[in-house]
Amino acid sequence: MKTFVYVSSPESKNIHVFKMDTSGILKLLQVVNTPGIGQPMIIHPAKTHLYLGVRPVCSIISYSINNNNGLLHEENTSLLPSTLSPTHLTTDLSGRTLYCTSYNGSCLSVSQINENGIASKPIQIIDSLINCHSSNIDTNNKVVWVPCLTEDRIRLFYREKTGTLTPCSPEAVHNNDGTGPRHMVFHHSGRYAYVINELNSSVTIYSNAGNFPCILKTINFMPDLFYGVRWAADIHITPDGKWLYCSDRSASIIACFSVSDDGSKLHLIGHHNTEKQPRGFNIDATGSYLIVSGQKSNHITVYSINKTNGFLNILSRNLVGKGPIFVVILQL
Repeated sequence: MKTFVYVSSPESKNIHVFKMDTSGILKLLQVVNTPGIGQPMIIHPAKTHLYLGVRPVCSIISYSINNNNGLLHEENTSLLPSTLSPTHLTTDLSGRTLYCTSYNGSCLSVSQINENGIASKPIQIIDSLINCHSSNIDTNNKVVWVPCLTEDRIRLFYREKTGTLTPCSPEAVHNNDGTGPRHMVFHHSGRYAYVINELNSSVTIYSNAGNFPCILKTINFMPDLFYGVRWAADIHITPDGKWLYCSDRSASIIACFSVSDDGSKLHLIGHHNTEKQPRGFNIDATGSYLIVSGQKSNHITVYSINKTNGFLNILSRNLVGKGPIFVVILQL
């Protein structure tokens, strides 16, 4: 198995491409200069392409991925409306549709992905999603969840066969007031969802088992002696559903939760000091490694995940571009 790591650094307008060995050591393979300030990235489910959202000329760049060496090759640029500055990208589970959310534009675009892996211009724009921060497809590939930070709501949409979206009824599930829902992940069973809240650095557990999602519990994940401004950022879960991790930018920490076997409960087990302002991180497909980017340190750190207790152990640290945000990990 070959493991490649991609890091987008908007301030220096580039993507760093690394190969990672089994000890967590990274070897730099390529630095791609991006045609604009690149932030969100996502890899196609078939592992053939990487998509990057850029601004100020708002667009989606489609890169092909060499399946031998992980190198990127720019193939296409699809323009977005000028108001749609990309914040987050995701695809549906089949890889036929790309969804792009814009926090500043308060809107979401839907683009089809053709048989060659190229993302098209949007076929649908959904407006009035106030400060939407991400779009997330459920484990059944049927419903897209869109956390809208200022609304304190998760907007819900049915996914049609073409990839276009239709509002659910009711159209949203409420979060707790003043929390600011941002990013989210699903338990592999599909019965529970976990939403990280930017404004109070908490995680909300939603039950997704009934006719409509409902809140089960909201849990603070900050250390007891932290009295600064809370500023949560990212959330990821290991593929086996045992460990959930959250980052806070003000404290520069990653919090770790154990997850109950059925996914209904979280237990905070500890904190790890990490790179300064960890806006983005990711976990590999085997659940063995966690890689975090420091937006203010210009470095990334590779951790091994202890599969017995969820603790993180530092393996390596690498300089990247300026202001790194998004990290994606590919295993071939």
